Amino acid sequence: MTSVQDLLDLLILEKVDDTQFIGHSKTVGNQYVFGGQVLAQAINAACRTIHNERILHSMHAYFLEAGQLHLPIVFNVSLVRDGGSFSVRRVTAQQNDTTIFILSASFHKKEEGYNHQIEMKTDLKQPEALLSWNDILHQFGDYLPKRLKTFFEIERPIEFKPTEIVNPLEKKDLPPFSNVWFKLKGDIKNLDLATKQQVLTYISDYNILVSALNPHASVAHWGNTQTASLDHSMWYFRDFDFDDWLLFSMESPNASNARGFARGNIFSRDGKLVASVAQEGLMRPLDK
Repeated sequence: MTSVQDLLDLLILEKVDDTQFIGHSKTVGNQYVFGGQVLAQAINAACRTIHNERILHSMHAYFLEAGQLHLPIVFNVSLVRDGGSFSVRRVTAQQNDTTIFILSASFHKKEEGYNHQIEMKTDLKQPEALLSWNDILHQFGDYLPKRLKTFFEIERPIEFKPTEIVNPLEKKDLPPFSNVWFKLKGDIKNLDLATKQQVLTYISDYNILVSALNPHASVAHWGNTQTASLDHSMWYFRDFDFDDWLLFSMESPNASNARGFARGNIFSRDGKLVASVAQEGLMRPLDK
């Protein structure tokens, strides 16, 4: 999957009937279905049942079983409520009659109200001064752990530029923070808000657990730690465009009981708060 059109084709599901849809999978370097993919596909299914122009404002999801890449995913949508201002949908995803994922999504009619937001960090390097994942691979590939190198070698329609490059050979604990600029590759024009939200949801499952692993970097890395998304929540605040870089600013308040919790905010380059994300993920040491 190398182009944005490939990504859009992946996220737009095949319609079976008014409340059932089928999706397929592409690997992002893992042996199981990428969590961001099933999140975005479930949002696509939910949006396809909204016919009153209401806008997605929040979603909450649980990953129940690892998705198999070679099997289609069947998404069933329950029309939970269509009230005066809000519509709620519940989506279940199944493979071979086994539920692998559940999601609730809420849609709100467009309304005017109070407006405030937190500020974006201003002391971060701009993306033009940073190395992308591809740059890191080309410059330091011989020194990267095998699993990380293999992950970076996968072609993606998204370019990521972390504000700080961590040397995995230093074995030093780091602060529980991570900041990554990202941008879609190619010319992205005239996407409607619902589609942009689905693409943003797909991207939101990248990078977020890095901040939870950072404080344990002296002993833990992606090669000796089993990681998996357990749940994922997202709140969508403002319209945005993919024609410039966006910043995903993340922090991890806690890790305990083989789980890490992380949360983050996504900003447009001019400082507009687009969305917030929260996730708890499995962080199980494999050498203990």
